Amino acid sequence: MRLATFAALALALTPIGGRAATPASFRHAIVVADEPDAAAAGVNVLRAGGTAADAAVAVQAVLGLEEPQSSGLGGGAFLVYYDARTGRTIAYNGRETAPAAATPDLFIGPDGKPLDFFTAVTSGRSTGVPAAVSMLALAQREHGRLAWKDLFADGERLADQGFVVPPRMGAMINLGFLPQPKTPDATAYFSKPGGGRFQAGDVMRNPAYAATLRALAAEGSRALYSGAIAGDIISKVHSPPLPGALSLDDLAAYRPEEAPALCRPYRSFRICTAPPPAGGIGVLELMGLLEHTDIAKEGPAGAKAWATFAQASRLMYADRDYYVADPDFVRVPTEGLLDPAYETRRAALIPAMAPPSPGHPKGAMPHGADRTEEPGGTTHFVIVDAFGDVASMTTTVESIFGSGRMADGFFLNNQLTDFSRDPRDASGALAANAPGPRKRPRSAMSPVIVFDSQGRFVAAVGSPGGPAIIAYVAKALVGWLDWRLSLQQALALPNIVGHGPVVTVEKDTDPTILAGLQAAGLPTRPARFENSGLVGVERTAAGYLGAEDPRREAAARGY
Repeated sequence: MRLATFAALALALTPIGGRAATPASFRHAIVVADEPDAAAAGVNVLRAGGTAADAAVAVQAVLGLEEPQSSGLGGGAFLVYYDARTGRTIAYNGRETAPAAATPDLFIGPDGKPLDFFTAVTSGRSTGVPAAVSMLALAQREHGRLAWKDLFADGERLADQGFVVPPRMGAMINLGFLPQPKTPDATAYFSKPGGGRFQAGDVMRNPAYAATLRALAAEGSRALYSGAIAGDIISKVHSPPLPGALSLDDLAAYRPEEAPALCRPYRSFRICTAPPPAGGIGVLELMGLLEHTDIAKEGPAGAKAWATFAQASRLMYADRDYYVADPDFVRVPTEGLLDPAYETRRAALIPAMAPPSPGHPKGAMPHGADRTEEPGGTTHFVIVDAFGDVASMTTTVESIFGSGRMADGFFLNNQLTDFSRDPRDASGALAANAPGPRKRPRSAMSPVIVFDSQGRFVAAVGSPGGPAIIAYVAKALVGWLDWRLSLQQALALPNIVGHGPVVTVEKDTDPTILAGLQAAGLPTRPARFENSGLVGVERTAAGYLGAEDPRREAAARGY
């Protein structure tokens, strides 16, 4: 994709106006999500005696309606869940999988070259097995207290009776330079009966989405993976141009995965996140590198701390982009990348401002060069229930409105373009993140839960932002843990991302910081990633304090 298109996308994804978020505190339970109606739906479930797992289902159902540019029933997710009763912290992997018929050349055209990015995105080849619903069903089955059928009421009501188009959704509907809002399905959905397209503030209805939620409530998650809805998904994926190979067997065979969360100490805290193919390993490596610096003493006002953060980010991304992929298919050197001795050696390279190469952690295997392009189109929410359970979940359809193809009221993901479309380097070696049958593409999603030295929950955080998610989450952790800011203040810090040869800096960053980065020898350019949408919760003596990124429309609700 051309840099100009990335830059335009970043500008389009920047909120109109911006706002000053006012943290909200609640004594018993809290939901922080990128849409107020979604947060309210979660709280309704919590008030009815539900857990964070129950509420997560309700939140996702509403987000898929009111934030379809970012997530939905046709996408995937990673969830980190703290079960207060058992003390376990579990990572749920709801990443989409490629069809059994997929090959490394999934996105190679008839000329032997990779397909144009947006040609690939809007093709049937881009869609993997929708996975978020199956993952939520597993987590809710293990941690829920309410009946599954009772978790969709708010989403169904809003879809049937109408919802007010939020500002961000309205802006995405009317983007002129992206193909997804202009596909036949999106055009039909976003066009008013009397002509023109819906705008922010208009009231929309989605009866097909309401019917899908009713089917899920009545039949369970299997309604999406077999029967009429599954058939509609496959029919849409098989439609031209460039039909995909996803099959009913692929849907029926899908299983989410669960494992102990990936946890590492930082200062006197313990950070837990989702393991590969999620981006949490990058957060932990970056924090491990920063622990070998004096970033805590520098503080957020000076350029030196940001130069350190940016260069440590570049080192982490060089490792992550080369080594991290689906561990069911590729040996990911997780222990090697997080080994303190390796991080000590890697951190010694921070003063050298040349673009870093991947390191050589223990257990690493050689791969071909990675050429993955990762656009934005993601959201995050955090829930703490009255029982002390915590859910930190990042969920996505990949790009804006996914592939632009719809089935039964929801958009289908374009998650498979998170593979390296050009799978081989000049020598013919495959990238770790090359496509493959039933393989999950690498992700930057990094849901995090933080515990203190006594193992008590103290905070949870996560963000959208494409590949920059890892840096956004780490920035928030540094601001909160090292610079002793409130979580709200930490989320609002500048977004400065070192990834590859340059450092991207968001608009309106303090000119002194920008000049300091350049003086340190770090080339900078305007941000070309999706901007952050960090949300979080911190535990205080008075209860739970919500934190909302001022760059988005997030809201905290609770009681």
